[in-house]
Amino acid sequence: MAIACVVLDFDGTFTDVATESAPFLKHFRDGLVRALGQGVEQAWEEEVSALRAGADLLGWNLGGKVVAPATADPYLTATTAAHRIFQRLSVGTDEATRSEAVQTMYRESYVHSATAFKPEAKEVLEALLATGLPVTVVTNAHTELVEKKLDTLAPKGRERLKVSGDARKFLLDPPDVPDARFDALPETQVLEGVLRRPIYLRRGRYFEALKHIWDTTGTRPEDTLVAGDIYELDLALPAALGAHVQLVARDNVLPYELKAIDALGARGGVDKSLLALLPRLR
Repeated sequence: MAIACVVLDFDGTFTDVATESAPFLKHFRDGLVRALGQGVEQAWEEEVSALRAGADLLGWNLGGKVVAPATADPYLTATTAAHRIFQRLSVGTDEATRSEAVQTMYRESYVHSATAFKPEAKEVLEALLATGLPVTVVTNAHTELVEKKLDTLAPKGRERLKVSGDARKFLLDPPDVPDARFDALPETQVLEGVLRRPIYLRRGRYFEALKHIWDTTGTRPEDTLVAGDIYELDLALPAALGAHVQLVARDNVLPYELKAIDALGARGGVDKSLLALLPRLR
């Protein structure tokens, strides 16, 4: 089936996440110290070490459910470590309050993130836009900040590149408006032998962002290609809905991510280079 719609993640997919996150991490840790006091530095090192040792098992936990691998990128590591430190120090014991505090620190720190695109990012975006297909960036970051970074890159056809920010791909809430496609989703995906926990599929805010794209472009999940660098956050939901997906492999890609993509057969693809997206449009 021909691809009629392209959806792209942003941070870590089109950007050099290690470079762009360095100033973010400084501001994030400073914010954590302001919130919790000077003693937080040791707790930070201990929690980050624990997350790395636990690999995929100790992920970002919301409401008792792991919603993303904590070590996939520096943003996830910082967010997960902060949640664990708040809990460890018995600060903000109400999860909603604690989550809002961490998300506020995240938003305030993300403003300071660097602009560092992958070398092939401009070439690939220009090639995607030249097809005339609707191309949309769906990201957890704020729309305005991502728009500014894309303006700096200035790919030809930039005016046709849409950005849907604050997607909250990590939330397991239902969509505001019921949808039969969402309701038909299984709650979890289990990857036996490579992952000791389930992957949660029903991410209502992310579904709403995707549904808006399909409704406004007249396309469907089955003819959509979604690219992202974290299977659980970016690709699991659209894949379960029938979309084609491309994992832009990180250096620390986890074995279960590769297995999940392999299980999709022709609908799945994996490569470190963004250039691998282009043949999938033919």
